[in-house]
Amino acid sequence: MTRYGPMYGPDITFLGVDRCDLTDPASFEGADVVILGAPFDGGTSHRPGARFGPSAMRQACYLAHDGSRPSLALRVDGLRDLTVRDAGDVECFSGDLETSIRDIEAAVHTIAAAGAIPVVLGGDHSIALPDARGVARHHGFGRVSMIHFDAHADTGDIEFGHLYGHGQPMRRLIESGAIRGDRFLQIGLRGYWPGPEVLSWMAGQNMRSYEMTEIVHRGLPECLTEAFAIALDDCDGIFLSVDIDVCDPGHAPGTGTPEPGGLSARELLDSVRRICYELPVVGLEVVEVAPPYDHADITALLGNRVVLEALSAIARRRSGEPWDPRQPLLDGR
Repeated sequence: MTRYGPMYGPDITFLGVDRCDLTDPASFEGADVVILGAPFDGGTSHRPGARFGPSAMRQACYLAHDGSRPSLALRVDGLRDLTVRDAGDVECFSGDLETSIRDIEAAVHTIAAAGAIPVVLGGDHSIALPDARGVARHHGFGRVSMIHFDAHADTGDIEFGHLYGHGQPMRRLIESGAIRGDRFLQIGLRGYWPGPEVLSWMAGQNMRSYEMTEIVHRGLPECLTEAFAIALDDCDGIFLSVDIDVCDPGHAPGTGTPEPGGLSARELLDSVRRICYELPVVGLEVVEVAPPYDHADITALLGNRVVLEALSAIARRRSGEPWDPRQPLLDGR
């Protein structure tokens, strides 16, 4: 079941884009992108609160919510150069994980099957399972690769007595056949989980995980270039999963499982821009924004900007005009 409008917070759309209703195909016919809220945090293992993430990311901007955001870097307006609609939130209840997963997957599949890119605002990371599987149902199981930004691998098996939760969606995705293990690229892992048994399972799936020490040693651009080559090999599209805790808690304090030593906000935004400009992205999610632990809307604003950076880069890619990041904005010499 989906609802028309946000489940938590004021009844507004993402920065003022037009509404649509997934029960009315005419309302999103011809859309390039459909934004969908998945306000579910029933899979959280530590601090709940990500159910309020979709509302916070829709609101988090000091500029007018007028459906326009021209990008200084990319010279496009992602909200106007693309046809963007907001379908509101899937109706989720924290005590009913399996129903929420089912309904989120159905909503994402409806968007993908209509030819639009679903952009899902989470919610905890358990929604990666229905998000990526809903996209894969349209594009084909095994035909979509995953680029996954996260401090944590999220490849646990049974956690707290359950198969489903925000520490397990990537294992469930691979087991389902929706995403191939050898086309699963993880960026930003660090800290003290998972242990050897889970890492052994990941190695057996031929997953490629870039831990922060490798990223620091080799450089993020080089790691991304290598990941892109793997992701594009024998796959038709890319699903981009951004867990906001991939960033250092100094840049994203409002999250349930913060882990020191991560990417900066600048590195994340640059990476998302590059991915969505260079690669055929067919789905995107931003998860684990938990406003109860945020300060001055730092994390909600970063989540908002991740979405904007993605939309701007997709618009620039679709324009067919090449983009050079070294190009100056103004040159009065």
